[in-house]
Amino acid sequence: MNFNIKGIPINELEEFVTQNGFPKYRAHQIYNWLYKKGVFDIRDMNNLSNDLKRFLIDNTIATTLTLFKQVKCDNTIKFLFKTKTGQYIESVSMIEDDKHTICLSSQVGCSLDCDFCATGKMGFISNLNAGEIIDQLLLIRNNIKEPITNIVFMGMGEPFLNYRNVINAAKLMNDTSGLNFGAHRITISTAGIVPKINQFIESKLKFNLAISLNAVNDQTRNKLMPINKKWPISELIQIAKKFNKHHRNNITFEYVLIDSINDSEDDAIKLAQLLKNSDCKLNIIPFNYIGNEYKRPNETRIESFLKIIHQNHKGFRILVRWSKGVDINAGCGQLATKGLT
Repeated sequence: MNFNIKGIPINELEEFVTQNGFPKYRAHQIYNWLYKKGVFDIRDMNNLSNDLKRFLIDNTIATTLTLFKQVKCDNTIKFLFKTKTGQYIESVSMIEDDKHTICLSSQVGCSLDCDFCATGKMGFISNLNAGEIIDQLLLIRNNIKEPITNIVFMGMGEPFLNYRNVINAAKLMNDTSGLNFGAHRITISTAGIVPKINQFIESKLKFNLAISLNAVNDQTRNKLMPINKKWPISELIQIAKKFNKHHRNNITFEYVLIDSINDSEDDAIKLAQLLKNSDCKLNIIPFNYIGNEYKRPNETRIESFLKIIHQNHKGFRILVRWSKGVDINAGCGQLATKGLT
């Protein structure tokens, strides 16, 4: 089986190169071609020796994904990628003013079965390796001229159920010799896998962290997100406080606003109370339709909810995130490769 050189840290690439009889400095040349220059074809790495090129072509994998399809709506593009095992994943590029945010997937499908998320309805198929995560970014970068400014792990899958590969990919994105994105420009979103959040904190990782909250009581959250039965809201609030003690950029709670489920005046008041003096950020995300019984509240109800939050909030910041690309099923919760393959 060929060795995957995409997505491994430089020390592992050095070890692989030297163990196969080539000078250590060649690893740094390969690393530079893969990430800074975004080259996918080893034959284009023109400062490598012919012997090394032939060895790499015969024995390694430098490209993990194939760009299968693009769908565009305004300044949002949804990318459909095919893995070497024949699975499909989606990523999204969103451009607004001088910001270019890309939304990356960490798994094919998802095991959490969140009731409002199309990906969860696929079930879990497989984890992506670090190379497949990195190649989403590289292929988007090669296809869009606007420089990428922000990276969010909010695509298909639960990142913290693929913890090692996600963190390895994020570290490579952050590496000054790799893709050189500041840690504050990389956000990992989780449904609330508490042991992995603890591991993240104890590892002193500097990436931003977001938790999908989506309810103010366990009964509602149990229905929306079955994972809540294992790690309920009270544990998420406590782990958020721990995170904020150790991290410059405080944790973000995401709250998908769903009609007649979690959007009442009482929900708004209780949400303000729940996050009072938490120093967290709160992202309100109006629900994006996925073909089931849920729907987005009307604008009047959304504005009412936001007004109550603003009147009652204390000690946390509020943002409203209107998803981009809803018309092409590229919005939050809509990624499921549906109708594209």
